[in-house]
Amino acid sequence: MTKGELLYEGKAKRIYSVVGKPDLIWQEFKNSLTAFNGVKKGEFDIKGSLNRDICAKIFRYLEQNGLATHMVEILNAHVMITKKLQMIPLEIVVRNRVAGSLKKKFDLVEGDKIEPPLVEFYYKKDELNDPFMSDDQIVMMKILNHNQILHLKKMGLLINQHLKIFFEKIGIDLVDFKVEMGFDISDEVVLADEISPDSCRLWDIKTNEKLDKDRFRYDLGDVKMGYSEIGSRIQKVWGSL
Repeated sequence: MTKGELLYEGKAKRIYSVVGKPDLIWQEFKNSLTAFNGVKKGEFDIKGSLNRDICAKIFRYLEQNGLATHMVEILNAHVMITKKLQMIPLEIVVRNRVAGSLKKKFDLVEGDKIEPPLVEFYYKKDELNDPFMSDDQIVMMKILNHNQILHLKKMGLLINQHLKIFFEKIGIDLVDFKVEMGFDISDEVVLADEISPDSCRLWDIKTNEKLDKDRFRYDLGDVKMGYSEIGSRIQKVWGSL
């Protein structure tokens, strides 16, 4: 496959067309780190390739468990070829424990278990700092109807069930995560974007050490170590790509 023109550059990826393949996208995972909607910036070497590998392994695992993803092929060290989707402008956040904005918003105790898991939606709009959206607001904005919203919630919870098993087997507690989805050419909802330490909170089960992007957000030290530890554990238990 041949990389085409640059279509979009985000915080963590560059998106290109694929020459002669209008139904595919060429995604390059960057070494950059951002937090607080791009206010805080950094990077470390191999971050892009680590995230690509972790994401690809998780996507394959989810596909083996009946969940469709946009992944088609992996190339080079940091490239993923994906299906071109009509993206839904929402982040679907699933929370198993209190952390991040939920802790701050309601003055809750970090780490407290949430039962059943909480599903939230956030509007994908950088200039608005990705605000929370209620179901009725999503309908009002004509993004989705109520049945589609319910389907996304069910998908989020199903992904959560499988991810919890995936991470528990490597000694990791899945605190929360965010995903994005889109419609394929058959109008089926497909998991898109990425699942990686950039988009999940991942704590060591025994020590509660944070091994995700919170190491960068809150200056906890050695961000590369955290991401590398996740990648190493996945390879040991789930095998290499």
